Amino acid sequence: MKTTANAGSNRFEIDAGKYAAYLETPEGRLRADLTFANLQGFLGPAKDSLRALDLGCGTGAMSVRLAQLGHQVTLLDSSPAMLDLAQHAAQEARVAEKITLKLADAARLADLFTTELFDVILCHNLLEYVDDPQAVLGGAAQVMRDSSAVLSILVRNQACEVLKAAIQAGDLAAAENNLEAEWAHESLYGGKVRLFTPEGLEAILQAASLTIAAKRGVRVIADYLPPKISRDAEYERIFELERKLGRLPEFAAVARYAQCLARRSHP
Repeated sequence: MKTTANAGSNRFEIDAGKYAAYLETPEGRLRADLTFANLQGFLGPAKDSLRALDLGCGTGAMSVRLAQLGHQVTLLDSSPAMLDLAQHAAQEARVAEKITLKLADAARLADLFTTELFDVILCHNLLEYVDDPQAVLGGAAQVMRDSSAVLSILVRNQACEVLKAAIQAGDLAAAENNLEAEWAHESLYGGKVRLFTPEGLEAILQAASLTIAAKRGVRVIADYLPPKISRDAEYERIFELERKLGRLPEFAAVARYAQCLARRSHP
C-alpha cells in the first residue's frame, strides 16, 4: 500500500486484503468519506477533466472516486499486491480506462514524472510510513502543474494519541508519554507509524515550497462514541456531525487524522 522503509516495510504486501477489509468497517469508511468530501468541496464543481496522482494509492478507493467524476488518475504504490487490488476495483467500477497503474517509490517522484504534471495529488496516510516525508512532499511540489494545483495530505495527529490512551485504554501514563511521542503503534499490522503535530507538518510543507490553503480534522469524536451508538445505523448522522466538527479549528486539533489541502508557494 505505502512506500515504507522502516521495520515491517512489507506489511502491506504480505496481507493487502487486511487493509481492504479495514476500509469496509465504519471507521475505515468514515475516514475515506470525510477525506474525499473535504477534497471534493475544495475542488468545487467538476467542469473539466483533471489529471490526478494518488501516492501510496493502496486499494485505489480514492482514485476510483476521482475517476468516476471524470478525471484521469495515476495510481502509484510500491506494493504489487495493493496495485492488483486497485486494478480490480477500477475494473469493477468500470473506470479502468481512466486509471494508470505505476509500481514505484513515492520518494522518486521527480525522476518518475519528468514531463507529466498533475492538477490534484493525493498523499493520504503515506507520510507516516516513509523515511523522509519532506522528500516526498518536495517531489510532489515539483510535479504539480502550477499554483492552482492542490495537494491533499492526510496524516496521524499526535494529539489524538493522547486522547486514545486516556479515553480508550484508560492509561494515564501512556497518555502523558504520548504528549511528546514521535511514533505510535499501528494496530492493523503491528508496525510503527510516524505522528505529526500541526507545527511539524507545516514546517515540512514550507520546506517543500508548499502553502496550506485549508485544514480539516478527520474523525474527531467517532472513535470515542459509547457502544450504545451504532456506527452502522447512525453512520450518516455521525458523518454529518464530523463534517461540522472537522471544519472548526478547536475540534480539528484533536482529530484522529489531520488533513491539509496545500498549493505550491510560487507559480
